[in-house]
Parts: sequence; structure tokens; C-alpha cells
Amino acid sequence: MTSAGTHATRPAPGSAGLALAVLSAATFGTSGAFASALIDAGWSPGAAVLARLVTAALMLTIPALIQLRGRWALLRRSAGKVAAYGLIAVAGCQFFYFNAIARMPVGVALLLEYLAVVLVVGWLWLRHGQRPRRLTIAGGAVAVAGLAMVLNIGGSAHINPFGVMWGLLAAAGLAAYFVLSAADEDPLPPVVMAWAAICLGAAALALLDWTGLLPVTAAAGNVHFLGHRVSWVVPVLGLALLASVFAYVAGIGAARRLGAKLASFIGLAEVLFAILFAWLLLGQLPSPVQFLGGAFILAGVTLVRVDELRPAPAPAKPRARSQARVPELAGRGHGTD
Repeated sequence: MTSAGTHATRPAPGSAGLALAVLSAATFGTSGAFASALIDAGWSPGAAVLARLVTAALMLTIPALIQLRGRWALLRRSAGKVAAYGLIAVAGCQFFYFNAIARMPVGVALLLEYLAVVLVVGWLWLRHGQRPRRLTIAGGAVAVAGLAMVLNIGGSAHINPFGVMWGLLAAAGLAAYFVLSAADEDPLPPVVMAWAAICLGAAALALLDWTGLLPVTAAAGNVHFLGHRVSWVVPVLGLALLASVFAYVAGIGAARRLGAKLASFIGLAEVLFAILFAWLLLGQLPSPVQFLGGAFILAGVTLVRVDELRPAPAPAKPRARSQARVPELAGRGHGTD
């Protein structure tokens, strides 16, 4: 009976789940190319993020309301988590990332952002006492070595230090997304959670724009994309529809079929897709040393994720004590009889 219920709530991994996970990673990976087209045309990173969030929120409104079905109390009970998602994991992470790609190639910025997995390991160690095992430590060392190559320390290529700062802030925002996603006590459906967080993130950025704290500059002219001059509406729709709506919906389907850990592990393919799209669409390709460093970062992150997927070893001492007490209790039982 229990196994049947388990299979009903989380289907076994299959080709459909893997396809959805790869689709989610690929569509998320297009965001840098679309955003770069807008930024190169004079859009500020804040304007690109705001346009993406507002348009995606409008597209997700009807599906979210259908799933919510008037149960607004669910949103009130999850107000804290929705606020953290909207302000840090959605608006903050995207704003930091777009500021990074305004100062460095998309592939390098995204590789910096995906150091978030290492930050998650450190958070779990400091906050919850989950000390990393040797495989995780090795993965962290490999990722740090890759970071040094990506930054090309001692090389002739110039890396904007402010771009590095924004990339690392984006990593912190992405780490917050992973940590918040791990909490499974929230009763909100995934589409409703994404919609509410995107709405809140868009409202926060609009408020910063209104107060003058966030510069939002948008140009209504054409932009250069795919070797052609196209309307600014094209990359905005690409950011909202492909890199947000399709990516979230496919990611939700993948998580339901594969589980959050396996789906997030496959989601690391976003880095490879982002580099591919930046090369094909924008002509941006990291130098050979930076590309090798990217491979090191991916290898390190993969080691960390593989170690996280391994089952934790069972403590030996409690088992020994429980086994030692069984004969003693059995003897007492015979004596009482």
C-alpha cells in the first residue's frame, strides 16, 4: 500500500522526465543571449529584468489562478517564503546576473553564478551542521581551480572586477533559490509559487525604479539579434516566454517526475546551453583557458551534486547500543515470565 502511494505521488524517472529537465535547462540558458541583445541596445539591466518579470507574470496569471481556485489563504500562510523567493531568488538573482553579463561574456557570468552549489554546501555545513564529505571537498577544490582559470589570473585577458562582483552576487541569489526550494513544507502549487514570487519581484523592482534607486532605461527602437535588426519586443518575449514560462513549466514537470535533487543536477546543463547560445547568437566564446576553467567548474559542481545524491552513512554507535540492549531486554522478559 505504501509503495503504491509513493509511486502515485512521484512517478519513476523516465524519458519524459529527462526530456523535460533538459528542456528546462535549455530554455533557462537562453536568458543571457536575449538579455545581452537588450543591454547592447541601450537597455539597463534593471529594465531587462523588469520587462522579463512583468511579461512572465502576465503569462502565468491565468494558469496560477486556475490552480489556486480562490484559496487565497494558502498565499497568506506562505507570505514569508513567497517574499524570500520574489526578492532574493527571482528579482535579486536575475538583476545580479544581468548586471554581470553587461560587463562580461554570458558564459563566464553564468559559470560564476553556478558556484552557488558550493555556497549551498557551505550554508548547510554552517547552518545545519552537515559537514561535507571528501567528495564534496574535492569538488569544491576543483571548482575553485576552475574559477581561477575563468578569471584568468595572471593572464592578459581583462576581466571586469565589477562583473565578477555581480556574478558572485548572482551565485548567492541562486544559492538562496536552491535552499528555499529544498523546503517541502509549503503547500503552494509550484506554478502558484512561481507566479506569486515573480509578481512580488516585479513589484519590488518597479518600486525601486519609482523611487529612483534603480536606474531603468529602455529603448523602444530595434535591437541587433541573430545578425538582424529586430524589434525590442522579440528579446523581451523570448525572455518571458522561453526563459521564464516554458522553463518554469518544464522544470516543474521534471521535478515531479525525477524529484528535486535529480532535476536540479540535470539543470546544471544550463551552463553548457548558455555558452552554446551565446556563441551561436552573440558570437561570444570564452578563451581556451577560460573554457578549460569552465570545464573544471562543471566538474567540481558535478562532484558536489553527486556527493549530495549519495545516501548519508548510518551512524554506527546507536546501532550497536540498540543491538546490545535486545538480549538484555529479552532476558528480563523471560525472568518476569
